[in-house]
Amino acid sequence: RYLSFPEGIKYHFFAYNIHVNGVLHCRVRYSQLLGLHEQIKKEYGSNVVPAFPPKKIFTLTPAEVEQRREHLEKYMQAVRQDPLLGASEMFNSFLRKAQQETQQIPTEEVALDICLSNGQKVTVNILTSDQTEDVLDAVATKLDLPDELVGYFSLFLVREGVDGGLTFVRKLQEFELPYVSITSLRSSEFHILLRKSYWDMAYDGDVMDNRVGLNLLYAQTVSDIERGWILVNKDQDRQLKSLQEKGSKKEFIHLGQTLKYYGYIKFDPCITDFPEKGCQVIVSAGNNELNFHVKLPNEQMKEGSFKVTRMRCWRVTSSVIPIANGTTNSCSSSKCEVKLELAFEYLMSKDRLQWVTITSHQAIMMSICLQSMVDELMVKKSGGSIKKMLRKRHNGSIHRSDSQQAVKSPPLLDSPDPNREQIVKLSTKLSSVSLRGISASNSANDISGNDFHGNYAFEGIGDDDL
Repeated sequence: RYLSFPEGIKYHFFAYNIHVNGVLHCRVRYSQLLGLHEQIKKEYGSNVVPAFPPKKIFTLTPAEVEQRREHLEKYMQAVRQDPLLGASEMFNSFLRKAQQETQQIPTEEVALDICLSNGQKVTVNILTSDQTEDVLDAVATKLDLPDELVGYFSLFLVREGVDGGLTFVRKLQEFELPYVSITSLRSSEFHILLRKSYWDMAYDGDVMDNRVGLNLLYAQTVSDIERGWILVNKDQDRQLKSLQEKGSKKEFIHLGQTLKYYGYIKFDPCITDFPEKGCQVIVSAGNNELNFHVKLPNEQMKEGSFKVTRMRCWRVTSSVIPIANGTTNSCSSSKCEVKLELAFEYLMSKDRLQWVTITSHQAIMMSICLQSMVDELMVKKSGGSIKKMLRKRHNGSIHRSDSQQAVKSPPLLDSPDPNREQIVKLSTKLSSVSLRGISASNSANDISGNDFHGNYAFEGIGDDDL
């Protein structure tokens, strides 16, 4: 977009698209990011805030535009990964406000449907500007779920296939507005689902002591069995049906806890390089592990598990690739798709570490699952209470420093080489956020530039010093 001034000089500005999991989250200009930087610096001091790319007096050259984009990318990565800044309400509210402005959704009262595991929907009256925690509170109030149990549950963005299959896209985070997130997708396939957010079945007891909590956990267990996520033999199936007929929900859950893959999240079929490249795999997350059902090139099926306690580190990377259409066009002139990969370094044996890579559009969700498993293990290792952790998280007083410390401090995994430096895990809640620059004179769907690996990758929209 060009702005005309009395002198007749035209200024071309840039803005930046922030993509989360390949989906546009918001569009911001350099001046907005500069304003955020100044606010953070005022609140936390110059010594805490990372360096910000300076303003330029003259129009930027293409090389300078690309350099600025890279610097902004590094800046956003540094802010998000900082234990204090990344968890700050200032940073998250900036992203929420930018999301709402980008989607041009005014603040008003609306009705939002939240799905339960049994297919029922709970309709809550909220504001379009309500953040994830506000919506979760509204759902809990509507269901009469006690405050002390709210933190045991989370809201997930899911996609329902034509065959009824359920794909977990991501857990809704504190930096987004659920109504805006679901509306911006413009597809009836997507829903917001309420599901338990912990992994250790020992905490089921806390939930089952309450009538509403029991019903939610029961509905989830029934759904997971019906979807085939939990394996059931004929004898177990008969027992489960008998308990259902009797209305024995607690006994049903207790039996479910003894079954294979209870509490796991099952992901869509994807590709892995283990045990060799190009293998088809179905990944499930639960019980502090990633479980693999691998189809080898010779059609043989193998199953194996990777314990999170033996993962030295992991990362999520993204790249934009053109969709094959018989041409050699680049992404700037043809349709593209985002390729996501989760890679983790695993202790295969006492002295052997190996990288394992999963190529999946659900790589971010897998990473979120791993992170939450580590969080629970570290709380348990320190003698703390997951109940208190969940309550703090729900009340907004838990900081990412808790999560980062869980990674930096040993030693869920002891390095085979005691002198080998521990690697800080690269995954975060925004592992697949990319910031892309697009020309302000282009349409909203016209994306140019390259994706960058990491938490934030910037894509350029002009010279935005205005």
